[in-house]
Amino acid sequence: MLEHRSSCCSIGRGQALPQAAKAADRLLFNTKSKDGMAYLKGGIFLMGTDDEEGFPDDGEGPVREVELSPFYIDPEAVTNEKFAEFVEDTGYVTEAEQFGWSFVFHLFVTEEVKKNDARVVPGTPWWLAVNGADWRRPEGGRSSCEERMDHPVIHISWNDAVAYCRWAGKRLPTEAEWEYAARGGLVQKRYPWGDLLKPNGQHRCNIWQGEFPSKNNAADGYVGTAPVRSYLPNGYGLYNMVGNVWEWCSDWFSPSAAKHSKRKNPKGPAMGSNRVMRGGSYLCHSSYCNRYRVAARSSNTPDSSTGNLGFRCAADG
Repeated sequence: MLEHRSSCCSIGRGQALPQAAKAADRLLFNTKSKDGMAYLKGGIFLMGTDDEEGFPDDGEGPVREVELSPFYIDPEAVTNEKFAEFVEDTGYVTEAEQFGWSFVFHLFVTEEVKKNDARVVPGTPWWLAVNGADWRRPEGGRSSCEERMDHPVIHISWNDAVAYCRWAGKRLPTEAEWEYAARGGLVQKRYPWGDLLKPNGQHRCNIWQGEFPSKNNAADGYVGTAPVRSYLPNGYGLYNMVGNVWEWCSDWFSPSAAKHSKRKNPKGPAMGSNRVMRGGSYLCHSSYCNRYRVAARSSNTPDSSTGNLGFRCAADG
């Protein structure tokens, strides 16, 4: 069994912006569209894992039967293009913009930015707190997302994601819905496509290839984020359910949630300090994080934003 360690590709801010947390309440709820969303019929499925590759301390197990009502989910993560439409329509200002900084992986930061606008995070030197980094300028400095409009929007806090969902007439998926969707109809498999990470030698997701955190050889095609429809979709037609970017879920996080949650339509604990993130990211590697499995869990404070954290939307069926 792998040693339990904190997630290499997750880091939190842990500071409060009460006015940002209330921003979603000021936006008009849009009921216009479920166009393009995947309809999933729900039912009973086996959630969680007792796999030896799992992290028991994260609360991945035990395996249990969960029943879900029908719901909709987006086939892909929200892109820079779609988030830009939201900002243009509402004038919304993300929490990273309000704080004036966000977390960026060290290999993406220019020497100029490192010298003038970045500080190392103690204990995780691969993360830099970069002044001016946000969804528009993913690496701070003179960086831009203009050539990545079909990539997932990043540097998005849970509060930001909720605000977008409200504008779009949608919501974040529950953790149970997310896992049901990620499994794509398969039962107790490690990945959305089966148990082998690279079936027939084929890369099926965007994760770290090489020696973390110094060298990513991009054998899967990407060093950073990939377009949201990269690789083959799973059995439900959903793209990048693991790898690429972590995805926010609606639930509060608890390592004991599986032992205390309801069997039907669980929504997680009533309160907490962190929200659930699922799916891993382009920074996950088997030597350290290994959280690109469908049952893997992580969490972050609702105000946190990083260069590998995004979301996709869901809606009631």
